[in-house]
Amino acid sequence: MLRAVDASKVVLAAVLPVYFLILAGAVLRRLGVLTREQDEPVFRLVFNVLYPCLILDKIIGSDSIRQPSSVLWGIGLGFALTVLSFGGAWLAAGALRLQRGAGKRTFTLSAGVQNFGYTAIPVVQQVWGVGATAMLFVHNLGVELAIWSVGVMLISGDKQIPWRRMVNGPVISVLLGLVLVGSGLDGFLAKGDAGEVHSIGGPLRQAMSWLGAGAFPVAILITGALMMDLVGEERPSKRIVIGGCVVRLVVLPLFLLAMAKFLPAPVSLKQVLVVQAAMPSAMTPIMLAKIYGGRPGVAVQVVIATTLVSLITLPFVIVWGTRWLNL
Repeated sequence: MLRAVDASKVVLAAVLPVYFLILAGAVLRRLGVLTREQDEPVFRLVFNVLYPCLILDKIIGSDSIRQPSSVLWGIGLGFALTVLSFGGAWLAAGALRLQRGAGKRTFTLSAGVQNFGYTAIPVVQQVWGVGATAMLFVHNLGVELAIWSVGVMLISGDKQIPWRRMVNGPVISVLLGLVLVGSGLDGFLAKGDAGEVHSIGGPLRQAMSWLGAGAFPVAILITGALMMDLVGEERPSKRIVIGGCVVRLVVLPLFLLAMAKFLPAPVSLKQVLVVQAAMPSAMTPIMLAKIYGGRPGVAVQVVIATTLVSLITLPFVIVWGTRWLNL
């Protein structure tokens, strides 16, 4: 169990580099070093190559997901808790008197889903280690399913699920990693000793590790640049900014921590949920709002506000949640 002082140092050490990278991305955009023309090709590289390599590198050899029950817990809770969070955010949007066509659906999606990717990965990895990081990717598979099914139907008002969008690099890499671990074939991709050259598995795994290491730093830099573009896109609304922060950073963290406390989930999944409870809103709803006729400006307000406020709340939630769950 993390002690209060030591835990605060560990969490701050994990969190601050992420926010520094976001800030660096914003500054580089402002200076013209990172241009908008670079966004799409860089994101394609990250999403289709670097991120899948990172996922495989962390999943392969991880005992935390070797049991089928652990995998089912991870995917199941990732899906169920995201859908329930949408429900809570929808009720909050009603309490804030947001109407359909005026931001209610976009607010629900934005406040209802936490950052489960590039910002969460380095925090989980530094606070809990490789086992929890592997479980994070399994959990994220459930979150992705919830977003691209219930989330899309919510924001679009359509009952059609865009199944093709679920067939992507990260999803395929999670499924491939689970197959390798479940079958025991991941042993052929062990990193081995530094001087080991007699097997192709070790060098191949090392190359995969090198590629994966670049995923979240590059992605977070581009995220910071995109946030700089979005600032000022729509005049801020106090109801949306304050409401989004209360829902995403107060109400839903308590809900996620309570689920982690009282459900008989694997320890590695409880560790993931502690970090997920502390995360600000994800940026995916901004894209979905643009694609499916929502209000991107509402999503931008929620994302930027929760990201800024989470710099203060995130360490507190992780430290307090860790102590409450006796992790």
